Parts: sequence; C-alpha cells; structure tokens
Amino acid sequence: MSVFAPAKLNLYLAVTGRRTDGFHDLVSLVVPLDYGDTLGLEPARGGGGADELECAAPGVPTDASNLVLKAAAAWRAAGGRAPWQRFVLEKRTPAGAGMGGGSSDAVAALRGLQELADTPLPAAALGPLAAALGSDCPLFLGGWPTIMRGRGERLEALAPQERSRLAGQRVLVCRPGFGIDTPWAYGRLAAGAPGSYLAAEEAEARLAAWRKGEIGLEELLANSFERVVFAKFAALPALAARLRERLGLHLHLTGSGSACFALLPQGGDAAAAMAEVGEAWGVEAFAVETRVGGGGKSG
Repeated sequence: MSVFAPAKLNLYLAVTGRRTDGFHDLVSLVVPLDYGDTLGLEPARGGGGADELECAAPGVPTDASNLVLKAAAAWRAAGGRAPWQRFVLEKRTPAGAGMGGGSSDAVAALRGLQELADTPLPAAALGPLAAALGSDCPLFLGGWPTIMRGRGERLEALAPQERSRLAGQRVLVCRPGFGIDTPWAYGRLAAGAPGSYLAAEEAEARLAAWRKGEIGLEELLANSFERVVFAKFAALPALAARLRERLGLHLHLTGSGSACFALLPQGGDAAAAMAEVGEAWGVEAFAVETRVGGGGKSG
C-alpha cells in the first residue's frame, strides 16, 4: 500500500510572545497541499525482525533518526501490532523549508501501520503519540485546514464552510537553494521583542475577521518571521519584488522558511511565475504549482 504525506503551508502565522518555558506562543492557519511525499509500505525483506526505511533522495537519513522509523517504533511501543514493514519514501517536499515534510512522513507511517495492523491502536491514542514525535505531527492526522495555537499543540479544525473557502485554492510554492535554521529565526524574534511580536488579541481579531468573511484570504496572509528573515536573506525580498511588480503576485513565507508561496488566480497561467523563480534564484530553486487540499490520500 502507499500513503500520501501532504506538505503544508502556514497561510497565517502570528507569533504572539515568548513563554516562561522558553517556547513561543503562536496563532496560525495551516493548510495541507495536494503536493507532498508518498510513503510505500511492504513486508520487510526475509520476514524482517525490524522495520526498514529506503529513500533515494540525497541527504535523507534512513536510520533510526528518521521520523518514519521513530513513528513506527513509537507505535509499536504503544501496543500496535503489525508485520515488520519496509517503508519506501518517495521524497518531494524539500527539507528545511517550513513545509512539514518530515512530520507528515511520520504521520503517514502511523496511518499506514494502523491500516495494516493485526492490533491497531485506539484512535484516541494517535493524537498524543503524534504530538510526542513533533509539534507539526498532530495537524497531519486530520489532514484538513487547522488553526494552531499555543506552541502548536492546541488545534482547532475549521468548520466545513470555512474549509470550502480554501479548498482548491491555487498556490505557487517555491524554495531557494538554502534552508533557514528555525532556532535562529525564533532567536531573532526574541531579540527584537516586544516589537517583533503581534499582540494575541490583534492576531485573533485578524483571523476572526477572515472567518466571518469580513476580509479576503489575501488580506489575511501574514507571517511574523518575514521581517527578520527577509532582512537577512536578500534573495527572498528580491523575488517578492519581481513577482509583485511584474505579475501582481504577493510572496509570503511559510513557517520560518525558507519556502515561500503566492496565491494564484483561478484559471491563470503559472508559467510566468515559475520562470521568475528560476531567474531570481537559479537552477537550485524548487518551484511547484499546486492547490490547497482538504484531506489525506491512501491506496
């Protein structure tokens, strides 16, 4: 069998302050994409005795440090029972991009094991198990647009009518040939406090205005990291200026980067925007046209 592991975008990400435990509070609208990785599951060779991972993508570890095998080990330690698996990861989501690729792969492993299990885990056990693997993991369990709060552990799924306003939205997603260190980005926000944070009340009010239909999606888009990241990495604002001036598109950061996205008009041609990415960032750049999704896929 194979399980689709969607990438994600933070359409809205407001960091509202630093907590006493050293972590940050945030308010974020996160959506899955129709683009991502595929995780294949097949019986381990020779009957196994352990789960295995294969991935042809350069730089992706295939040992116990990979979140796929960590997820499988945690699932088995929690009482799940299934034949040993050989996981085959087809990697498309770029690493170090703020698109949740590793977390989504981990949840794909959980979902696959649950479907193949002789003894699956209770559904209620999957949320805490995913949360222990990483802060982005729980949002991939549902596979629909979600509001994240706290340090990312408090999740609220959008109502169906709200999801329908997002489903199928075309987006250009792009990443330069470098990643951005998340601890560095949070450190820069902390160094600029309190002006680098958005007040929680203001963050919630902006999100509520979109949910009520008082502002459009393009008006909602914002990311607290853009100021510090765009100031450091000149390639990002350079592309943003090109897309805005030549095509009327507005580039935004997702997560702490380095991936960015721009909403595309329905029915428009994305070729010109893709060409601008290549001209601005060179051959190492990643760019794809995709859509906002509403759920996971398996088969």
